[in-house]
Amino acid sequence: MWPYPKVIAHRGGGTLAPENTIAAMQCGLDFGYRAVEFDVMLSMDGVPVLMHDPLFGRTVRGEGGVATTSAARLLEMDAGSWYSESFIGEKVPSYEQVVRFCQQHDIWMNVEIKPVPGFEQETGRVVAQLTQALHVEGAPAPLFSSFSFEALASAQKQAPEIARGLLFDEIPADWLSRLQQLAAVALHCNHKHLSPALAQQIKQAGYGLLCYTVNTPERALEIRNWGVDAFCTDKINLIPADF
Repeated sequence: MWPYPKVIAHRGGGTLAPENTIAAMQCGLDFGYRAVEFDVMLSMDGVPVLMHDPLFGRTVRGEGGVATTSAARLLEMDAGSWYSESFIGEKVPSYEQVVRFCQQHDIWMNVEIKPVPGFEQETGRVVAQLTQALHVEGAPAPLFSSFSFEALASAQKQAPEIARGLLFDEIPADWLSRLQQLAAVALHCNHKHLSPALAQQIKQAGYGLLCYTVNTPERALEIRNWGVDAFCTDKINLIPADF
């Protein structure tokens, strides 16, 4: 039910590097992680790029947002200086750049499809289409995840062979129906809102179970005892990749 890595670096390098950048992917690799989670959304001209927030201001300075900015401009924007001076000039990467980096280093990818509101179906379709086009024989098979049912459904239609995990903060009562509709393989959720009984229900239904964002070894062990298969962590310096 879970053929993937069990410990995953959140947004590439956790809290040790500017999130969703090539530097973050390298940081995770430097700590022995060969499994990463990152966020993908579309530029104004439909190019997938790594970004968590639809609007600028937190990790990229300036006004505006991803959906109103061309890929050419996005890929020149500084995504590192907010973190520290040592990362000044670290650019917003394209999804293609990150896929090729991960393929080069044999890194498994949990690709979170994170559409700007109103672009759910298009984001799912484009990300799935490009993932198909970039596939290299022998590379680890990625897993798509999203909080957006519509984005995952669109990805499913475009690339049914790529596995899917549906994301929740708080798990709704109809979680099983939603997973079945998407032919998903896993449920991904906030560990703070998971209980042992609910974890058992999910596992007994035959699904993989991934939690975000688990930052202490003690909590990781606790939820593993509940049956959780895998977790993302920001603390890649505290929780080893082979934990």
